[in-house]
Amino acid sequence: MASTHEATSYCPIEYTLNVIGGKWKPLIIYFLLDNPKRISQLQRLIPDASRRMLTKHLRELEEDGIVYREIYPQIPPKVEYSLTGRGRSLEPILLSMLAWANENQNDNQKPNQNEGQAVNERVLESR
Repeated sequence: MASTHEATSYCPIEYTLNVIGGKWKPLIIYFLLDNPKRISQLQRLIPDASRRMLTKHLRELEEDGIVYREIYPQIPPKVEYSLTGRGRSLEPILLSMLAWANENQNDNQKPNQNEGQAVNERVLESR
């Protein structure tokens, strides 16, 4: 399987960040942990991400073997995204990131407290 992020070095952290880095990729992966979702569901969960950007990140995650895209043969077409086993293996990393943020984030570090709270509530509701 060809990766969109060929390793330029042997640093495991750099490799991981190349695969899951980006503003929306960690949230996409997180929201797919529970069950498959259509792009419209992801848009409701991540309203600040444009459909174009979500599609781009989903395609990159699919190329990296993190996300599986299933196209149902029906009219109108139905497409669902789910995590592969490789994608599911990122769960402890994402949960650790969530725990770290909850322990370390304070009001002085939040650029937009309302926006951050809204995302946090969606994350907690989806679990």
